[in-house]
Amino acid sequence: MIGRLRGMLVETGEADLLIDVGGVGYVVVCGARTLGRLPAPGEDVTLMIESQWSQENGPRLYGFLGKDERRAFITLIAIQGVGPKAALAVLDVLPPGDLAAAAAREDKAAVARANGVGPKLAQRIVTELKGKSLGEVSFTPSGLPSAPVVAATPSMAGEAVSALLGLGMAEINARRAVDQAITRLGEDAEVSAVIKAALQELGR
Repeated sequence: MIGRLRGMLVETGEADLLIDVGGVGYVVVCGARTLGRLPAPGEDVTLMIESQWSQENGPRLYGFLGKDERRAFITLIAIQGVGPKAALAVLDVLPPGDLAAAAAREDKAAVARANGVGPKLAQRIVTELKGKSLGEVSFTPSGLPSAPVVAATPSMAGEAVSALLGLGMAEINARRAVDQAITRLGEDAEVSAVIKAALQELGR
């Protein structure tokens, strides 16, 4: 089973990418958030991989830039009614830390913003995720964060995305622009600077 791929990014599509590893090309399915954070084609990239097999699609590789995202994906697809497509859609709108926080406060509306996830499935997701670990963040059944406490507070990226949503931006586009802005400015950038840079990204 493949757990990680490191090689040259050949090209990206709307929902997948092609990575060359030692002369072998692997097609890897990724969410929009991951695709928006990739380097340019021709550069090296490392992906955490989750291998899945289905009778309908056969073997497929799902790629993530971090182990927390991969762990959250595995946790999501273990929930009844949540397939790989829905799991990627959830992680497009809620990175692992934000997803854990949404589950802790039973915010099914936040989960339901994911494409193809209705209110009933969103309720099931937040119910099932309570008390489970999503990377570095986990929440007890009571809804209180176990560790670290700061992970339950809105992230800098989350604040920037919320600001863009308030301006009428589509959520996927807003998150992609914010991720690109943070990559360019660094994790310590001020929220206002990230918002400004994200708007510039959206204007390109």
